[in-house]
Amino acid sequence: MPRPNKKRQWDYGLICIVFILVGIGLLILYSTSAYNGEVKFHDSFYYLKKQAFATALGIAGMFFTAKMDYHIFQKFAVWGYLAALGLSTAVLFIGDEYNGSKRWLSFGPFSFQPSEYAKLAVILFLASFVSKHVKKMGKMGMLLKVMLTILPIVALVGTNNLSTAIIILGIAVVLVFVASPKYAQFIWMGSLGIGFMAIFLGLESYRLERLAIWRNPEAYEKGYQTLQGLYAIGSGGLFGRGLGKSVQKLGFVPEAQNDMIFSIICEELGLVGAAFIIVLFLILIWRFFVIATHAKDLFGALIATGAMAHIMIQVILNIAVVTNSIPNTGITLPFISYGGTSVVFLLAEMGLVLSVSGLIE
Repeated sequence: MPRPNKKRQWDYGLICIVFILVGIGLLILYSTSAYNGEVKFHDSFYYLKKQAFATALGIAGMFFTAKMDYHIFQKFAVWGYLAALGLSTAVLFIGDEYNGSKRWLSFGPFSFQPSEYAKLAVILFLASFVSKHVKKMGKMGMLLKVMLTILPIVALVGTNNLSTAIIILGIAVVLVFVASPKYAQFIWMGSLGIGFMAIFLGLESYRLERLAIWRNPEAYEKGYQTLQGLYAIGSGGLFGRGLGKSVQKLGFVPEAQNDMIFSIICEELGLVGAAFIIVLFLILIWRFFVIATHAKDLFGALIATGAMAHIMIQVILNIAVVTNSIPNTGITLPFISYGGTSVVFLLAEMGLVLSVSGLIE
């Protein structure tokens, strides 16, 4: 007599590492943002309070999602992707612009970034699509079909947020690569991707300017943020100045609580503290891998793999930008940089992975 499906508990290793990252993120965020909050809003806790509220919302969403059967989301994956396309299109026409970038939609007192939702929507859409057509994934025509389906959201998001577009494209490539039995065709896909990015970069002069700034930040006024971030990293040394004792966050690194927060981590906690943060992300990625390999079905495995690709690519891009290893693309550090929309959808994504970990055969 066949044994019925068993339930097992969530992956508590994943829960622990997420809470550690969230807790450290709030602590570092307060240390980094207190000066800016006091200067701009006369409240040193301004950024912390907003982030803490979004985090509480995200944690509630994480556990709510984790209790659901993740197969429910497969039914709405296409609609979720179409919603991402619609919201990303709306940003172009009625989006709010901050610091020269039009990335936000406002609904009364609330605003959010559709590009953050788009990452999650793409993971679910591709996990559903690939799992339904897995037997055809070895054919070049199917691979092209997948990439052509994703390119509209990449183009829409990339209009105002190139870094997120790169992350979405990276997630798509990883999911297709995992499901495909053939690897040679990825050479052609890589060539097409490079060609697409080259054309995309050439459409706007400011994107080419970023390449010039990256090569020689001292020669450009816009290289100021990069240089100040590097000064922060260099002054931290091995053990750092101490938590809360950064000098560069006092107006030298613009918007230090956002994209450049890793430079302040290096200044206050040193190489040891920065390495500890990186190790935490590596453990998180490892838990995704374990959950993916033990998933009940391909759909669940691809959800965990998509989350793994998302976190891995975003962390690598953020640290690479801060250290000036690649041109500045304006990308946040997951769970640590300031951003309510980001942390809400990140935690919802963690809930999806927890839902996958809660089912075995």
